[in-house]
Amino acid sequence: MSLLHRALPALLLSSLLACGPSDPEDCSRYGITLSPPPATARHLTCTSTACGDGQNPPTSGDHCGDTLRCRVHDTEQNRCVWLHNLEHGHAVFLYNCPEGCPELVATLESLRQEAKTGGNGVIRAIVAPDSRIPTRVAGLLWRRSWGADAPDANAIRCLLQHQDAEAPEPELACLP
Repeated sequence: MSLLHRALPALLLSSLLACGPSDPEDCSRYGITLSPPPATARHLTCTSTACGDGQNPPTSGDHCGDTLRCRVHDTEQNRCVWLHNLEHGHAVFLYNCPEGCPELVATLESLRQEAKTGGNGVIRAIVAPDSRIPTRVAGLLWRRSWGADAPDANAIRCLLQHQDAEAPEPELACLP
């Protein structure tokens, strides 16, 4: 048996492993951006409005000491609070449709089911309205963001491949 025939199975296996979940895809083709590390990421009082990294929506920076429950929220939530969720590696999906958009919310809720699950069995992702985002929909992780006028399942799935990647306190469970 030639050297090539003996080495072929190992080469095939290594190429398959290189494409697995431990090697997240480059999501730049979907417009997903990675922001620089924040200057600070301190806990503030939850009444503070001086949170975030200056981005809209924010993806890192100073934040509230509390976190949100990982579920679908039907009212706008304090950005300083869900920033703390991002620090824990949770995903946040936002929507901006003052006239209502039940189909869009249902799509985000369905994609939320694909986020990682914590040790307590709770899906580590939030869906909530946010009237300040510049697009109709946004997906966020710590230092990563994506926005568009309609949900893109492929973009959101690519974003979720990076869940916990830059989070300072990754893989923490979330309350339901």
